[in-house]
Amino acid sequence: MKRVYLLAVLAIVVAAALGVAVAKHSGYVLVSYGGFRYQSGLWAALVGLLAVVLVLWLLRYLVGLLLTSSGVVNPWSRRNRRRRIRLAIGQLDLAEGRWASAQRHLHRAAEAERHPLLYYLGAARAANEQGRSQDSDNLLERALERQPQAELAIALTHAQLQMDRGESDGALETLLAMQERHPHNSQVLRLLQRLYLERGDWSALIRLLPDLRKGKVLPATELAALEQRAWGQNLSLATTRGEDAQSARQALERAWQQLTAAQRQEPQLVLAYAEQLRQAGAESDAEQALRTALKRNYESHLARLYGLVRGDDPVRQLQTAEGWLKDHPQDASLLLTLGRLSLQNRLWGKARDYLESSLRMERNPEACAELARLLAGLGETERSNQLFQEGLGLLDERLLALPLPEGVRA
Repeated sequence: MKRVYLLAVLAIVVAAALGVAVAKHSGYVLVSYGGFRYQSGLWAALVGLLAVVLVLWLLRYLVGLLLTSSGVVNPWSRRNRRRRIRLAIGQLDLAEGRWASAQRHLHRAAEAERHPLLYYLGAARAANEQGRSQDSDNLLERALERQPQAELAIALTHAQLQMDRGESDGALETLLAMQERHPHNSQVLRLLQRLYLERGDWSALIRLLPDLRKGKVLPATELAALEQRAWGQNLSLATTRGEDAQSARQALERAWQQLTAAQRQEPQLVLAYAEQLRQAGAESDAEQALRTALKRNYESHLARLYGLVRGDDPVRQLQTAEGWLKDHPQDASLLLTLGRLSLQNRLWGKARDYLESSLRMERNPEACAELARLLAGLGETERSNQLFQEGLGLLDERLLALPLPEGVRA
């Protein structure tokens, strides 16, 4: 404030001095050239000269501004032609995997653009592909400085690049921060779902499912399959969370009770639950869960597992399974289960008939092994050995059908 007062006083003093000078020394200017003669007061001539200088300076500024703006606006100007060439080369290099050249050209193009976001993102990706993670992060930070309103797009790109280079913890931190700021963004939810799958974090994925459903991030069929897989894996891992058998069983029951009534009727989830009960030593409960599910809706995979559990009453268990045979006489898995239950009840002849019937329906290594074991006990060593060899051959075929990583292939 003092400076303003000082400048005002100084201006008054200067004006007063000029006024006194003009009053005391009026003077004049005379310009004569040939027949031309111009005469004016000194101070008027000085003001006119200053005005001419200001007009010339203003004209020079306007001409420069016009030339510069035409270079920016005109698509055929030399400036824009160089920019287009840089962009075309950078984008082509990025598409064809020439990462170093793509990074260089896109970075230069970004620095010359008013809206450089896409070019910075491309340059960051090119740097990341070269393993230059620090350069990649720096380019993204520069993009954020230039276009702070594009924070979400930059963060999503950062998370994707972090996932590509295996930094799942960093990617998770980035995505959770974006989920807090943009809780309904579909791409944030989609990347979180992908990351949880890669990490095998089934509990976190289950917590994310309501948001995926509400935001319609995935098609209904894909979401249903994902939900079933997540809950199934959660059940499968439940028993590993306990320190002893009792706490493991309690963890399994908590995971089971978290399911809705409809989910507890899903065959794949019942299968996972019953399998974990069997491994926890609760075979009677597993038999009851399988029996209830099979009565409600018959499923071949459940019928197969039913033959592997030992209920409280083996005779009743065999009778229950034989009741299903009326509606499913050609189910190889059910016939295998009946063979196993007959073995539990020491009914050797019935077990042999069921197992041979199962093999007639489908050559299965499990049925081969069960029948070979029975025949060995009955003294039919030669046939038993043949079945053991056949079962091993069937296992080899299944193993050969499994895909191998690239580095393992010959």
